[in-house]
Amino acid sequence: METVSENAAFGGIQGVYRHASSSTNCDMTFGLFLPEEVKDGPVPILWYLSGLTCTHENAMTKAGAQSWCAEQGIAIVFPDTSPRGAGVADDDAYDLGQGAGFYVNATQDPWAPHFQMWDYITEELPALLGEHFAIDLDRQAITGHSMGGHGALTMAMNLPGRFRSVSAFAPICHPTGSDWGRKQLNAYLGDDESRWATHDASLMMQEKGFDGPILVDTGTADQFLDLLKPEALAQAAAARRQQSTLRMQPGYDHSYFFVSTFMEDHVAFHAEALYQD
Repeated sequence: METVSENAAFGGIQGVYRHASSSTNCDMTFGLFLPEEVKDGPVPILWYLSGLTCTHENAMTKAGAQSWCAEQGIAIVFPDTSPRGAGVADDDAYDLGQGAGFYVNATQDPWAPHFQMWDYITEELPALLGEHFAIDLDRQAITGHSMGGHGALTMAMNLPGRFRSVSAFAPICHPTGSDWGRKQLNAYLGDDESRWATHDASLMMQEKGFDGPILVDTGTADQFLDLLKPEALAQAAAARRQQSTLRMQPGYDHSYFFVSTFMEDHVAFHAEALYQD
């Protein structure tokens, strides 16, 4: 594993690292903030999954998460959103291919050789973090924005016992019923829609729910609201009587101004779950 950079931040270290991935068959880059408490032993970790067109860098530099994670003694990891490189399949559209992995394991050509983002996030990268850093993998939480919110919610519900809490900023809540989802799931997984269901948070809420607290924030002025479909998740959570806080924030859009505004709330929410005995 290569250290790209390490900078002192809020008493801890904000690092960027690169490694050869066996899941995606290419080099992957991620950001990792470690609070100063890591000097005394393993710390809990919060996963932040980013949205369409993003790399590891967007949230790392714009979300303002490090100060709140430092206050709570929590590490936060910022993975990339897709495999990248000259030999990796891509598309001219911003919402497919590099930068748009949708956190699934692709089964269709030309995506399948590299686009194994589910395995990368849920298996390979956690093992790597546990091996090289003082991370307590028994205390994990997950959040994300937009496409990353979709990934956070579906991973939390499909991996019972893995995450103590899950939150999301403007997540894609019902991708099987949205143009932000149907296009990508068809491309990556094929036209058998039965294979799509595990990657739809609203359908997973109906089927499984989540054994823990959920927090979701979406802006009322989000320019992509009709694609996100927060009402589908709200209806499914209400029908299941799922422990959840689903908020519509007046006047906020889809930007990192929105994310950074509510980041303190989300980190505190996860800290409460992560430090429960």
